[in-house]
Amino acid sequence: MIWAWGALAFWALATAGNVWLAQNHARNRAVRLVIPALFGATLLLLWEGMVRGLGVSPVILPPPSMIGARIAQSLPILWTDFNQTILKGALSGYFIGCAAAVAVAVVIDRSPFLQRGLLPVGNFVAALPIVGIAPILVMWFGFDWQSKAAVVVVMVFFPVLVNMVAGLKATDALQRDQMATWSASYWQGLLKLRLPAAMPFLFNGLKIATTLALIGAIVAEFFGSPTRGMGFRISTAVGQLDLPLVWAEIAVAALAGSAFYGLVAVIERGVTFWHPSQRGRA
Repeated sequence: MIWAWGALAFWALATAGNVWLAQNHARNRAVRLVIPALFGATLLLLWEGMVRGLGVSPVILPPPSMIGARIAQSLPILWTDFNQTILKGALSGYFIGCAAAVAVAVVIDRSPFLQRGLLPVGNFVAALPIVGIAPILVMWFGFDWQSKAAVVVVMVFFPVLVNMVAGLKATDALQRDQMATWSASYWQGLLKLRLPAAMPFLFNGLKIATTLALIGAIVAEFFGSPTRGMGFRISTAVGQLDLPLVWAEIAVAALAGSAFYGLVAVIERGVTFWHPSQRGRA
């Protein structure tokens, strides 16, 4: 119990320090990076202390130190799974789905019929459960990464499409009338006015899609995969009661998802630097 009480005491002190930093030094860029890092470290230490102090079995919940050791021991396996699931399945599906969504959004913007007909169908497809469509796509595209990419395409397509369609409508009538007085064609108005105005909406969809892409690729591997991949490894490790490996795969997926989201957010700041939401940041 000493581990548990010590972890609780440290967590309380660290949380108080985090609150103080957030209230008094929130404008400092370095402090804004320290706050989430410190908060994450306190959660890991609390996890470690509670598991060890309460004597929780590693089969139920392994401590972070055991998960870290398993990561170090399984780097070749983790890299193979990362390459199969993230680099091949998730990223390829993400780029194909997002690019297709942007192109279809422009087509929908040109057609009132598609605005009334395709979007409701898109909402219906987006509501389909992944556990229902993943086995079908695995049967269509095979057991390798192509079927996982297809699942990711379905998952990311409609969130990006809906945001992009909303973004193309974000300009007001005065701006569009001004483009018309300059005799601008539809494509000139699209490239010089409406697409820039749609960028904040588009990046909202792209950031949502980063997490959906990883979830889709991993879940799809539960329904058929070669002998590699994060979903395959998690399912087999659970059957073998190798919970440290399961948590190692989860940790790698979480870190990859966070890095992917952060990369898209950095690109967003560079593209939409003119937007009030970006100008207001230090």
